[in-house]
Amino acid sequence: MSIEIGVILPTSTPDPERPILGDVRESARYAEELGLDSVWSTDHLIASAPMLDSTVALATAAAVTERITIGYNVMLLALRPVAWAAKQINSLQLVSNNRLMLGVGTGNPAHGDVGWRAAGVDFADRGRLTDDALAVLPDLIAGRPTDLAPDLEATLSPGSAVPPIFVAGNGSRAHRRAARYADGWATIAMTAAEVRANLDAVNKLAESKQLKATVVAPQLGDKPAEQLAAYEAAGVERIIIPPTGNWRQDYEQAAQLRG
Repeated sequence: MSIEIGVILPTSTPDPERPILGDVRESARYAEELGLDSVWSTDHLIASAPMLDSTVALATAAAVTERITIGYNVMLLALRPVAWAAKQINSLQLVSNNRLMLGVGTGNPAHGDVGWRAAGVDFADRGRLTDDALAVLPDLIAGRPTDLAPDLEATLSPGSAVPPIFVAGNGSRAHRRAARYADGWATIAMTAAEVRANLDAVNKLAESKQLKATVVAPQLGDKPAEQLAAYEAAGVERIIIPPTGNWRQDYEQAAQLRG
Protein backbone atom coordinates (compact mmCIF):
# COMPACT_ATOMS: atom_id res chain seq x y z
CA MET A 1 0.00 0.00 0.00
CA SER A 2 1.45 3.35 -1.05
CA ILE A 3 -0.96 5.70 0.72
CA GLU A 4 0.89 8.29 2.83
CA ILE A 5 0.16 8.79 6.53
CA GLY A 6 0.43 12.22 8.14
CA VAL A 7 -0.28 13.72 11.55
CA ILE A 8 -1.08 17.17 12.88
CA LEU A 9 1.40 19.04 15.04
CA PRO A 10 0.17 19.95 18.54
CA THR A 11 -0.57 23.58 17.67
CA SER A 12 -4.33 23.73 18.07
CA THR A 13 -7.63 21.85 18.26
CA PRO A 14 -11.20 22.73 17.28
CA ASP A 15 -12.28 22.10 20.88
CA PRO A 16 -11.74 25.21 23.04
CA GLU A 17 -12.08 23.10 26.18
CA ARG A 18 -9.12 20.89 25.15
CA PRO A 19 -6.45 23.03 23.53
CA ILE A 20 -3.54 20.97 22.22
CA LEU A 21 -0.40 23.05 22.57
CA GLY A 22 2.59 20.76 22.80
CA ASP A 23 6.28 20.80 22.01
CA VAL A 24 6.49 21.23 18.24
CA ARG A 25 10.16 20.24 18.16
CA GLU A 26 9.65 17.02 20.09
CA SER A 27 6.53 16.04 18.17
CA ALA A 28 8.07 16.67 14.73
CA ARG A 29 11.16 14.65 15.64
CA TYR A 30 9.03 11.81 16.99
CA ALA A 31 6.88 11.69 13.85
CA GLU A 32 10.03 11.38 11.76
CA GLU A 33 11.49 8.72 14.05
CA LEU A 34 8.31 6.68 13.68
CA GLY A 35 8.62 6.78 9.91
CA LEU A 36 5.52 8.88 9.28
CA ASP A 37 5.32 10.72 5.98
CA SER A 38 4.22 14.21 6.99
CA VAL A 39 3.40 16.67 9.78
CA TRP A 40 0.88 19.48 9.40
CA SER A 41 -0.06 22.74 11.04
CA THR A 42 -3.48 24.33 11.14
CA ASP A 43 -3.80 28.02 10.28
CA HIS A 44 -5.89 30.90 11.58
CA LEU A 45 -5.42 34.29 13.15
CA ILE A 46 -8.13 33.99 15.81
CA ALA A 47 -9.91 30.65 16.15
CA SER A 48 -12.30 28.97 18.57
CA ALA A 49 -9.32 27.63 20.55
CA PRO A 50 -5.70 28.70 21.09
CA MET A 51 -3.65 28.31 17.92
CA LEU A 52 0.01 28.88 17.08
CA ASP A 53 1.15 30.66 13.94
CA SER A 54 1.39 28.02 11.23
CA THR A 55 4.51 29.31 9.49
CA VAL A 56 6.46 29.54 12.75
CA ALA A 57 5.35 26.03 13.70
CA LEU A 58 6.36 24.58 10.35
CA ALA A 59 9.71 26.37 10.35
CA THR A 60 10.36 24.88 13.78
CA ALA A 61 9.42 21.40 12.57
CA ALA A 62 11.65 21.78 9.52
CA ALA A 63 14.61 22.85 11.63
CA VAL A 64 14.63 19.69 13.75
CA THR A 65 13.94 17.12 11.02
CA GLU A 66 15.63 15.93 7.84
CA ARG A 67 13.20 13.82 5.82
CA ILE A 68 9.57 14.30 6.78
CA THR A 69 7.24 16.49 4.72
CA ILE A 70 5.89 19.62 6.43
CA GLY A 71 2.59 21.11 5.39
CA TYR A 72 -0.08 23.74 5.83
CA ASN A 73 -3.42 22.11 6.57
CA VAL A 74 -4.65 24.50 5.42
CA MET A 75 -3.27 27.99 4.80
CA LEU A 76 -5.92 30.70 4.68
CA LEU A 77 -4.41 32.70 1.84
CA ALA A 78 -7.05 35.40 2.01
CA LEU A 79 -5.93 36.43 5.52
CA ARG A 80 -2.62 37.68 4.11
CA PRO A 81 -1.43 39.90 1.29
CA VAL A 82 -0.49 37.35 -1.35
CA ALA A 83 3.09 38.59 -1.65
CA TRP A 84 3.63 38.01 2.08
CA ALA A 85 2.10 34.54 1.83
CA ALA A 86 4.39 33.71 -1.09
CA LYS A 87 7.41 34.95 0.87
CA GLN A 88 6.53 32.69 3.80
CA ILE A 89 6.02 29.73 1.51
CA ASN A 90 9.19 30.07 -0.52
CA SER A 91 11.26 30.76 2.59
CA LEU A 92 9.93 27.53 4.13
CA GLN A 93 10.79 25.69 0.94
CA LEU A 94 14.35 26.94 1.08
CA VAL A 95 14.98 26.29 4.77
CA SER A 96 13.36 22.83 4.62
CA ASN A 97 15.17 21.77 1.45
CA ASN A 98 11.93 21.59 -0.55
CA ARG A 99 9.92 19.51 1.91
CA LEU A 100 6.83 21.73 1.98
CA MET A 101 3.28 20.96 0.89
CA LEU A 102 0.71 23.72 0.67
CA GLY A 103 -2.91 23.08 1.52
CA VAL A 104 -5.18 26.04 0.80
CA GLY A 105 -8.66 26.71 2.13
CA THR A 106 -11.12 29.48 2.85
CA GLY A 107 -11.69 28.78 6.55
CA ASN A 108 -14.19 26.94 8.69
CA PRO A 109 -17.19 29.17 9.48
CA ALA A 110 -17.29 27.53 12.92
CA HIS A 111 -14.39 29.79 13.93
CA GLY A 112 -16.45 32.90 13.19
CA ASP A 113 -15.32 36.02 11.39
CA VAL A 114 -13.43 37.87 14.13
CA GLY A 115 -10.04 36.74 12.82
CA TRP A 116 -10.91 37.96 9.36
CA ARG A 117 -12.12 41.32 10.63
CA ALA A 118 -8.95 41.63 12.73
CA ALA A 119 -6.92 41.14 9.53
CA GLY A 120 -8.99 43.72 7.71
CA VAL A 121 -10.61 41.16 5.40
CA ASP A 122 -14.32 40.89 4.68
CA PHE A 123 -15.36 37.32 5.49
CA ALA A 124 -17.66 37.28 2.47
CA ASP A 125 -14.72 38.06 0.15
CA ARG A 126 -12.53 35.18 1.25
CA GLY A 127 -13.39 32.91 -1.69
CA ARG A 128 -12.70 35.55 -4.32
CA LEU A 129 -9.50 36.62 -2.59
CA THR A 130 -8.33 33.01 -2.44
CA ASP A 131 -8.89 32.59 -6.17
CA ASP A 132 -7.07 35.84 -6.89
CA ALA A 133 -4.14 34.74 -4.73
CA LEU A 134 -3.86 31.29 -6.28
CA ALA A 135 -3.74 32.82 -9.74
CA VAL A 136 -0.46 34.61 -9.00
CA LEU A 137 1.01 32.55 -6.17
CA PRO A 138 3.19 30.12 -8.19
CA ASP A 139 4.96 32.92 -10.05
CA LEU A 140 5.57 34.83 -6.83
CA ILE A 141 6.96 31.75 -5.06
CA ALA A 142 9.23 30.96 -7.98
CA GLY A 143 10.67 34.48 -8.07
CA ARG A 144 9.20 35.36 -11.44
CA PRO A 145 8.00 38.91 -12.22
CA THR A 146 4.32 38.99 -11.29
CA ASP A 147 1.61 41.57 -12.01
CA LEU A 148 -0.21 42.29 -8.74
CA ALA A 149 -2.07 45.37 -9.91
CA PRO A 150 -2.32 47.38 -13.13
CA ASP A 151 0.68 49.49 -12.11
CA LEU A 152 2.52 47.01 -9.89
CA GLU A 153 4.93 44.26 -10.91
CA ALA A 154 6.70 42.45 -8.07
CA THR A 155 9.52 39.91 -7.98
CA LEU A 156 10.41 38.02 -4.82
CA SER A 157 14.05 37.13 -4.31
CA PRO A 158 15.16 34.49 -3.80
CA GLY A 159 12.56 32.34 -5.47
CA SER A 160 12.08 28.65 -4.72
CA ALA A 161 10.53 25.54 -6.15
CA VAL A 162 6.74 25.79 -6.04
CA PRO A 163 5.46 23.21 -3.53
CA PRO A 164 2.64 20.81 -4.38
CA ILE A 165 -0.68 22.59 -3.76
CA PHE A 166 -3.99 21.06 -2.77
CA VAL A 167 -7.26 22.89 -2.29
CA ALA A 168 -9.68 21.89 0.46
CA GLY A 169 -13.45 22.11 0.36
CA ASN A 170 -16.56 20.18 -0.60
CA GLY A 171 -18.62 22.76 -2.44
CA SER A 172 -18.76 23.34 -6.17
CA ARG A 173 -16.64 26.48 -5.90
CA ALA A 174 -13.91 24.60 -4.04
CA HIS A 175 -14.07 21.87 -6.69
CA ARG A 176 -13.57 24.44 -9.43
CA ARG A 177 -10.73 26.06 -7.47
CA ALA A 178 -8.94 22.74 -7.07
CA ALA A 179 -9.42 21.84 -10.72
CA ARG A 180 -8.09 25.16 -11.93
CA TYR A 181 -5.22 25.93 -9.57
CA ALA A 182 -4.16 22.84 -7.63
CA ASP A 183 -2.30 19.57 -7.84
CA GLY A 184 -4.74 17.86 -5.48
CA TRP A 185 -8.01 18.16 -3.56
CA ALA A 186 -8.66 17.69 0.17
CA THR A 187 -11.63 16.95 2.38
CA ILE A 188 -12.48 16.05 5.97
CA ALA A 189 -14.01 12.80 7.27
CA MET A 190 -15.49 11.56 3.99
CA THR A 191 -15.91 7.86 3.33
CA ALA A 192 -14.02 6.28 0.46
CA ALA A 193 -17.19 6.24 -1.67
CA GLU A 194 -17.83 9.93 -0.98
CA VAL A 195 -14.24 10.77 -1.87
CA ARG A 196 -14.54 8.91 -5.17
CA ALA A 197 -17.72 10.79 -6.14
CA ASN A 198 -16.29 14.19 -5.23
CA LEU A 199 -12.92 13.51 -6.82
CA ASP A 200 -14.64 12.45 -10.03
CA ALA A 201 -16.47 15.78 -10.01
CA VAL A 202 -13.20 17.68 -9.51
CA ASN A 203 -11.43 15.80 -12.27
CA LYS A 204 -14.25 16.40 -14.74
CA LEU A 205 -13.42 20.08 -14.32
CA ALA A 206 -9.66 19.62 -14.43
CA GLU A 207 -9.29 18.87 -18.15
CA SER A 208 -5.77 17.48 -18.66
CA LYS A 209 -5.01 16.98 -14.94
CA GLN A 210 -6.06 14.02 -12.80
CA LEU A 211 -5.96 15.09 -9.17
CA LYS A 212 -5.53 12.85 -6.15
CA ALA A 213 -7.14 13.39 -2.75
CA THR A 214 -5.96 14.09 0.79
CA VAL A 215 -8.39 13.06 3.54
CA VAL A 216 -8.18 14.54 7.01
CA ALA A 217 -9.79 12.43 9.75
CA PRO A 218 -10.59 9.41 7.55
CA GLN A 219 -13.32 7.08 8.71
CA LEU A 220 -11.40 4.07 9.96
CA GLY A 221 -12.88 1.31 12.08
CA ASP A 222 -11.87 -2.17 13.14
CA LYS A 223 -10.49 -3.12 9.71
CA PRO A 224 -8.16 -0.21 8.96
CA ALA A 225 -6.06 -2.04 6.35
CA GLU A 226 -9.15 -2.76 4.24
CA GLN A 227 -10.45 0.76 4.71
CA LEU A 228 -7.11 2.31 3.75
CA ALA A 229 -7.08 0.13 0.64
CA ALA A 230 -10.56 1.40 -0.21
CA TYR A 231 -9.42 5.00 0.19
CA GLU A 232 -6.42 4.36 -2.03
CA ALA A 233 -8.63 2.76 -4.68
CA ALA A 234 -10.86 5.84 -4.52
CA GLY A 235 -7.95 8.10 -5.46
CA VAL A 236 -6.61 9.07 -2.04
CA GLU A 237 -2.85 9.56 -1.90
CA ARG A 238 -2.63 10.75 1.69
CA ILE A 239 -4.53 10.63 4.96
CA ILE A 240 -3.97 12.90 7.95
CA ILE A 241 -4.86 11.55 11.38
CA PRO A 242 -6.73 14.09 13.57
CA PRO A 243 -5.57 14.96 17.08
CA THR A 244 -7.28 13.41 20.10
CA GLY A 245 -5.47 15.24 22.90
CA ASN A 246 -2.45 12.96 23.23
CA TRP A 247 -0.19 13.62 20.26
CA ARG A 248 2.33 10.91 21.14
CA GLN A 249 -0.37 8.25 21.23
CA ASP A 250 -1.88 9.63 18.01
CA TYR A 251 1.47 9.38 16.24
CA GLU A 252 2.09 5.83 17.43
CA GLN A 253 -1.33 4.76 16.20
CA ALA A 254 -0.65 6.46 12.87
CA ALA A 255 2.64 4.58 12.59
CA GLN A 256 0.79 1.30 13.16
CA LEU A 257 -1.50 2.17 10.25
CA ARG A 258 1.50 2.78 8.07
CA GLY A 259 2.87 -0.63 8.97
